[in-house]
Amino acid sequence: MNEIKIRNAICDVGQKLYDKGFVAANDGNISVKLDENTILVTPTAVSKGGMKADEIVKMTLDGEILSANGKPSSEVKMHIQVYKTNPSIQAVVHAHPPIATAFAVARVPMETPILAEAVVNLGVVPVSDFALPGTNEVPESIKPYVQDYNAVLLANHGLLTWGRDLREAFFRMESVEHYGKILLYVKQIGDPREFNCTEIDALLDIRKKIGVESGGVPACKPAYVEKSDKSSKEYSEVELIGAITKEVIKQLNGR
Repeated sequence: MNEIKIRNAICDVGQKLYDKGFVAANDGNISVKLDENTILVTPTAVSKGGMKADEIVKMTLDGEILSANGKPSSEVKMHIQVYKTNPSIQAVVHAHPPIATAFAVARVPMETPILAEAVVNLGVVPVSDFALPGTNEVPESIKPYVQDYNAVLLANHGLLTWGRDLREAFFRMESVEHYGKILLYVKQIGDPREFNCTEIDALLDIRKKIGVESGGVPACKPAYVEKSDKSSKEYSEVELIGAITKEVIKQLNGR
């Protein structure tokens, strides 16, 4: 994808963040890597809704501004840390989706394994230590999570996601917010039925097969036995793997 298309894609994602209520006013920032040492990043003090392609700032990972006009987001250091820590990452999205941000404010990680697609595409979403926005504390606070996870909740701040391209980074932002919504709903209904260790292993195998190598491993419990008044059925590993694989592939194909 050439630079013009990438600039337009950043604007499209910015508009989606704004329309979904994931950002307010000038909140949030987006970046995409152009080459090993150059990125495009959203400018400071500009709303992500209605952003123009020529407002996007080009700069190096060393901090040199290559654009004639505009200044990068004050949180660009966070993006640079991601790219330097994990060179395979090609895009980063930061926003304040309300539910995910509520988890971040409560400093509660999203790690309950209840959704197949969340385990496969996200895994565990940890919480970083609190860091004052715009300072060097922020990039240091996220560094421990960039290699092994796909997203991190920024304590009392918001959500940061990354991916192999901008589409994946944005989808992870959407998926974390959706995951958080389900966690909230199920807590209002009752205790969730979590995946057991056999099911988690099957899901992690699917993750590997679709090329996702990060996400962490959710905690799990031994395989369960489902009981009724008439009979008791213990699910075999083969049955579980078959059922879970079928459901996850169905969800992935429906995106």
